[in-house]
Amino acid sequence: MTETLLDAVRRHSEAHADTAGISQTPIPGLTTIRATAPSDLQYAISRPLICLVVQGTKRVTMGSQTFTFSAGDSLLITADVPTASQITGASIPTPYLSLVLDLNLATIADLAVEMEAAPVTEGEAVRVEPTDAQVAGVALRLMQLLERPASIPVLQAQLVREMHYWLLTGRHGPSIRRLGSSSGYVQRVAKAVSVLRAEFAHPLPVHRLAAVAGMSPSSFYQHFRAVTSLSPLQFQKQLRLIEARRLIISEGVAASSAAFAVGYESVPQFTREYGRMFGLPPVKDREAMKRRAAATTQA
Repeated sequence: MTETLLDAVRRHSEAHADTAGISQTPIPGLTTIRATAPSDLQYAISRPLICLVVQGTKRVTMGSQTFTFSAGDSLLITADVPTASQITGASIPTPYLSLVLDLNLATIADLAVEMEAAPVTEGEAVRVEPTDAQVAGVALRLMQLLERPASIPVLQAQLVREMHYWLLTGRHGPSIRRLGSSSGYVQRVAKAVSVLRAEFAHPLPVHRLAAVAGMSPSSFYQHFRAVTSLSPLQFQKQLRLIEARRLIISEGVAASSAAFAVGYESVPQFTREYGRMFGLPPVKDREAMKRRAAATTQA
């Protein structure tokens, strides 16, 4: 019987997923996700990626847009944008299963040159399309590679490159193409985003970020907002709050300690902004998560 992508992802995730259902594979940027029950809302500022759902259903919201996708669909994110996601279709007999690959901007740029790809056009930062057969085929070969560890160093690069090739030639191609444009502002904003991700707990004036992106402050502010949907300050604030929530809920850090760890100088300000973003103040949010986790365990 011919193995399917669902078979391969199920087998690998059952063997390797951590308590959160995530398995970071030995292939850089390739991750499998498994969930046996609907999840709480998960907040993140996602990197450019492609997510292939092979079983179950998920919902992602960016700004005023909401996308629902299920088995056979691919979610594409082409910029560092804030998202709220929730697994909505998952159970013990039929878990949610997906495969996520981080997009490599250098590979996209290299392929675009070789392919003499069509001119870059503007597109949505988040979109959902049916998964192309060629993309699913390469994804299956990547998963099968994981069961032959000795072959990974030899074959992973060409398979990841092939995956990017089929993405560029398929339904998602026009949206992905702009990531490889060295003259475009998306890559320049991405350089500033890398600094924000690495140093979000420290003050980061706009003029420094603009210099990293090679733009004037006014031009940088405009393009940054166009790519991410946020101002640089709002982007930094969300990074801080998302990390603080991880510290509080996953590691049991006190709210005040988490506030200072991510760069806040005022605990009351942190509490207000935390509640505004996540719907509950830190302590109540942690208690609510514990109750939901206990209810899921008992069920």
